[in-house]
Amino acid sequence: MKTDELARLLATGVERVDRRAPLRRAGIAVALGVLLAGALMAGWLGVRTTLGEDAGAPMLWVKFAFVAWLAAAGAIAALGLARPGVRLARAPVALAAPVLGMWVLAGIVLAGADAPERATLLLGQTWSTCPFNIAVLSLPVLAAALWGMRGFAPTHLAWAGGASGLFAGAVGAFVYAFHCPELAAPFLGLWYVLGMLVPAALGALVGPRVLRW
Repeated sequence: MKTDELARLLATGVERVDRRAPLRRAGIAVALGVLLAGALMAGWLGVRTTLGEDAGAPMLWVKFAFVAWLAAAGAIAALGLARPGVRLARAPVALAAPVLGMWVLAGIVLAGADAPERATLLLGQTWSTCPFNIAVLSLPVLAAALWGMRGFAPTHLAWAGGASGLFAGAVGAFVYAFHCPELAAPFLGLWYVLGMLVPAALGALVGPRVLRW
């Protein structure tokens, strides 16, 4: 058999690959994960009854913008790490910027507060439960993100899992913000960040196992 005949034989019946299929798979999985996280929050913790009254407080919108930015940057980082050879470009800067901004704001708030008030600004009313609640609410999103990423071809599995976990943690924090009464920048810069780092660490730990292909 000649080379050109072999090539024609191998090409017979070849169907065009849908390159968007993995992205659709991941999108559907993450959307279901977010819905499950929202249902879990509503049924377990409940939406804060004074949320409408708090809408006039600028820090409420800062809180939502903070975690939404991290969720978007985490999604970009995870999608970049999902494909071999794709560079993260400015994703690390996009992830660091809101955290550094919140820490700067927290420093300003603490510097302007009286000494007895600083502990309250840092601990708030819910410091002992906040990171745990964020981590729990992130679990459905983390499972969905890792399952969706399996449809791609990540090569840096721990990094890919960590980025998925950070994205899930930020989504969990966003969902939790509908229940959380805390608005102080020092609290958000410490306990919210800690809560988001828990699923990030978990994702990095399990990534090499669940993302192997």
